[in-house]
Amino acid sequence: MNEQKNLTDDYADKCLTIVEMVRRQQVEIKKVARWFADSILAGRMVHLFGSGHSRIMVEEMWPRYGSFPGFNPIVELSLTYHNNVVGANGQRQAMYLENVSGLADKILRNFGINNLDSALIISSSGCNVVPIEMAEGFQKKGIKTVALVSQLHLEQSTSKRSDGKKLTDFADIILDTGAPAGDAMIYIDGLETPVAPGSTIGGIIIVNSIKAEVAKMLTDAGKPPKVLTAGCVVGSEKATELFEAAYDEHAHRLAELYKTTGK
Repeated sequence: MNEQKNLTDDYADKCLTIVEMVRRQQVEIKKVARWFADSILAGRMVHLFGSGHSRIMVEEMWPRYGSFPGFNPIVELSLTYHNNVVGANGQRQAMYLENVSGLADKILRNFGINNLDSALIISSSGCNVVPIEMAEGFQKKGIKTVALVSQLHLEQSTSKRSDGKKLTDFADIILDTGAPAGDAMIYIDGLETPVAPGSTIGGIIIVNSIKAEVAKMLTDAGKPPKVLTAGCVVGSEKATELFEAAYDEHAHRLAELYKTTGK
């Protein structure tokens, strides 16, 4: 029991270091929030993308309790479906597909994006082909693009692109989760490799900080967001009203993207 307690303390301490890393990025976080709020106020959307476990940050942003419409979560199951692990739809295929050049263009072809939009691309290493090409595609459209990476992991990793470029080469702002190279943070005596990753901790704090800043900006602009809220907070009737209104708004915003697809 004592060893487990010490390991928990070790992990918690490393998480506190990550929290401090996020605090040091407040200027960048507020600038990103301003871009995102401007897109939403313009009736457009903030595009979110992450392959592999980076989808966690995409779904954290929207839709879930405490979140609101204005975000387009692009989650490709072929790149993120880990449940089977092996066999059909297994992890080997997903890891292969996230390095297939040209797939990002096929994904983006579904949406009529324009330069009023903005984008957040999440990739811990910043070295897989599809996230890189997603950011490249957004930038070619004149869209403000934000990269959320683990800077130490990115610096010590090799890009899968033939030209060696990484996600950060196609980002207007770079945010850092604060996780170490390799992501895992805990070393155990007798175990050769570390366990317990940290990039999700930093990523979740960053995206929720952005979300809070955006909500304030929308409210200050006289356009308070329709926040998905639990019935235990606002009552079941109000909660249902908010859910329906938020989902309707999402549909209407998405319809605008589909309406101009290919134009």
